[in-house]
Amino acid sequence: MRKKIGQWLEVLIFVSPAIILLTIFVIIPAVKTLSLSFFNSEGNFVGFQNFSDVLLSSDILNLSRFPFKSPPWGAIPHNTVWILIHLPLVVSLGMILAVLLRDVWGGSFIKSIIFLGMVTPMVVGGGIIRFIFDEHAGVVNGLLRFFGLNQFVRSWTVYPDTALLALILGSVLLWTGFSLILYSSGLSTIPDELYEAAEVDGANSLQRLFYITIPSLRPVTVTVVAMTLLWELKIFDLVYTATGGGPGGASTVLALRMYSLAFRALDPNRSAVIATLMTVLTLIIGIWLVRSTRRMEE
Repeated sequence: MRKKIGQWLEVLIFVSPAIILLTIFVIIPAVKTLSLSFFNSEGNFVGFQNFSDVLLSSDILNLSRFPFKSPPWGAIPHNTVWILIHLPLVVSLGMILAVLLRDVWGGSFIKSIIFLGMVTPMVVGGGIIRFIFDEHAGVVNGLLRFFGLNQFVRSWTVYPDTALLALILGSVLLWTGFSLILYSSGLSTIPDELYEAAEVDGANSLQRLFYITIPSLRPVTVTVVAMTLLWELKIFDLVYTATGGGPGGASTVLALRMYSLAFRALDPNRSAVIATLMTVLTLIIGIWLVRSTRRMEE
């Protein structure tokens, strides 16, 4: 009995610094933020009134425009559209590039170039996106002119109907390096014997991809999807520097709206509502990741 108590005390001594730091910097602020969302600016308890005001605001969900009119649609639809476009592109591009560059001479150098977007600060990334989609100097508009699509040439980030799309596509360029590196690492763990056996059995390249590579990379895919979802939910700096949420709120997202309520409208209570919602969504993704990982280990 004493031995067990001693072991528990030993464990407690080692983990207590982490528990203390977690409590001070995560748990206490989270509880404080949650409590703020149930009070008004005068300190009076208002229940779920702040949640109602925030969720029914056109800045969060603009049902009069979504989905049949051009943005602004509200922060929740903008984040949703971001996920629906950005996530499949990042996952598929990362996997495809990892497979194509696996045995190519100079593949490591190309991967390093692509990964530069990931290590670039997102504040800088916002400026890069503005430059890429600039009407006069942008690469995208240069390609459109080259292919004779002059009707689409414009400064994409300054028009409501294209600002959000420009940010999403630009962020794909910046984030694909993340999935590429993870998939490249995952590919190195697949035994060559599997491919050799499949080749002996007459499997072609596509069959080896769909029956060996993709199933073997499932744990990596779960990680890529979870981490990308978390990034998409909390995206702020890139949007802030590229468009500031404009024009006219056409590219605002949840984190930017939270910032605006807290530091521009000076309404920390309603800002806390968005922070709480984002925390809940983050926890859901985290739980899904843990469960998926355990399921695959079993």
